[in-house]
Amino acid sequence: MILSCALIVLLVGVDQLIKYWAVHTLQPLGSIPFLHIGDTEILNFTYLENKGAAFSSFSGMRWFLIGVTILMMAACVVLMVKYQKRSKMVSICASLILAGGIGNLIDRLFRDGCVVDYLDVRLFSFAVFNFADCCVVVGVILFAIYLFFFDGKKKSTEQKEADA
Repeated sequence: MILSCALIVLLVGVDQLIKYWAVHTLQPLGSIPFLHIGDTEILNFTYLENKGAAFSSFSGMRWFLIGVTILMMAACVVLMVKYQKRSKMVSICASLILAGGIGNLIDRLFRDGCVVDYLDVRLFSFAVFNFADCCVVVGVILFAIYLFFFDGKKKSTEQKEADA
C-alpha cells in the first residue's frame, strides 16, 4: 500500500509539473511542434483549457465532473484495499487511475473548472489531452486486461484447488 501511495504521489507530481510548464511556457505560444517526420506532424504541444471531460464532453459541468471523479477515485481506493494482497496488478491499475483523477481534480478545483491539456496528436484527428488522462487510460486498459485474461484464470485455478 505504501508503494501504491508513493506511485500516486510521484505521478501526480509529474502531472502538475508538466501542467506548470504548459501554463507558464506553452500558454503564451499556443502551440509548438514536437514530433514530426518531414512535413508530417505527429505530435505537437498545444495549450488548451478544457472545461469538460474527454473530447470536451460535459463541458461546463464542473461540479458534476468533480463528483464523478471523487466517486471513481473512491471505487479505486476500495479496489486497492480489497485486492492489495491478492493482486499487485490491481493496485498498480488503481494507482494509475487515482493519480490521473487527482491530477485533473486539482485542475478543476484550482483552475476555475478548467483542466490544462497539452498533448496534441496531429497524425490523425484526436482530442488534446494530458499526462493525467494517459494515467487513467493506461490504468483502465491494464485493469481490463487483468479482468479478462488473468482474474478469470486465477478464480478457475482457485476453484479447482478448492474442489480437490
